Amino acid sequence: MLFGVVIKSWIAENHKSNRKIGKVKPMGRKFDVIIVGAGAAGMMAGISAARHGASVLILEHMESAGKKILATGNGKCNFTNEKQGTLYYRGKNPAFVLPVFQQFGLEDTLELFQKLGIEPRSKRDGYYYPASGQASAIREVLLMECRYQKIRIAYNVGIRSIQKVENEFIFNTKQGEFQSSTCIIATGGKTAKKTGSDGSGIPYIEGFGHKIIDIVPALVALQGKQSFLPEIAGIRAENRVEIYIENEKIAEETGELQLTEYGVSGIPVFQISRYASYALQEGKEVYILLDFLPWQTEAQTEKMLEERFVTYGNKKSAYEAMIGLFPNKLINVLLTQSGIVLDLSAKNCSREKIKELTKTVRHLRVDITGTKGFESAQVTAGGVDTEEINATTMESKLVSGLYFAGEVIDIDGMCGGYNLQWAWSSGWIAGAYAGEGSKQI
Repeated sequence: MLFGVVIKSWIAENHKSNRKIGKVKPMGRKFDVIIVGAGAAGMMAGISAARHGASVLILEHMESAGKKILATGNGKCNFTNEKQGTLYYRGKNPAFVLPVFQQFGLEDTLELFQKLGIEPRSKRDGYYYPASGQASAIREVLLMECRYQKIRIAYNVGIRSIQKVENEFIFNTKQGEFQSSTCIIATGGKTAKKTGSDGSGIPYIEGFGHKIIDIVPALVALQGKQSFLPEIAGIRAENRVEIYIENEKIAEETGELQLTEYGVSGIPVFQISRYASYALQEGKEVYILLDFLPWQTEAQTEKMLEERFVTYGNKKSAYEAMIGLFPNKLINVLLTQSGIVLDLSAKNCSREKIKELTKTVRHLRVDITGTKGFESAQVTAGGVDTEEINATTMESKLVSGLYFAGEVIDIDGMCGGYNLQWAWSSGWIAGAYAGEGSKQI
């Protein structure tokens, strides 16, 4: 493991995880490394830089650090996943993650957090959670380590500008001016403004000449236009979801689908939502097909429906022939969309109608009109173009001494702890190289 360090045992200086710092007095206003953003990536970058001998200041525009961490995993914080690889990451160039993970990957992450006090527990699909089941524990140990490493965190900081003058970065803020040898921008994307992830770092990045890949909501629910959606709202079902853009199949996912009055939600929808976001932004036609029996072949489904209607459908209506297979209100929609009257005698349902019902059950179409937006998204797609970042060091190729970490980069992960793993890994590497680089300037 590159940049490996022996993790010293820490002693908490006090029990306040969010000790607020107004003016940075003891260490002055000149630091080796200044980090913008005290989220997951920012705190990890700070810890890494400090362990590499750098003095560190983190500037945070909210009143506390790591607020978004508290919302992850429904408050339990799925902080990584044992399954790793480019398959689980998206962006203009998903392979950008490989040099980072080769230096600080899954095992390094688990080891680091375990030594900080987090006992990892693996659950379904390789998801790792803290044994305490509390997302607050992840934030707590990061803040404790920041205190132990004497990292300064200044809260409620309003940054007016960031400039590089000769070999120094100058931060002009409402609280005064700060200087550093190197700078790490870890301001996140645009999801959940109340947590501080509001896109406020983008103007600083563009000011350094960097290209920003359009930022759109990802891991987000989708809105549909079909009038039957309110009828089946509240249903959860194991489903295969296929997404089509301009009639071309782009991706598919299987898992528990949640039907809502506005559209569709659930993990399989989240996984494909980034494709819908970009296509809708470009004015393209987007629709999804829902498969309510993904564990069967279509031939098996048709045979089963024939048996339910013809073989066992004596004295039953079409509606009654479907009871026990799907939730009642879904039966209504599936039959209606197939052109079958609910009280039609099951035995009198034609073979053509059964074929049409098979098609509906396996390919129910929902036209997508939008997403639930940034406030409902778990993460954003897009960000700093990876072509302008050194994949080994996280340093800008345009401005020496400028580094990036986390969601602000054009890398987004699937559901399952991947976005936090990217935050930990990219943060650690950015911090390590920024810390080392600050001593050479």
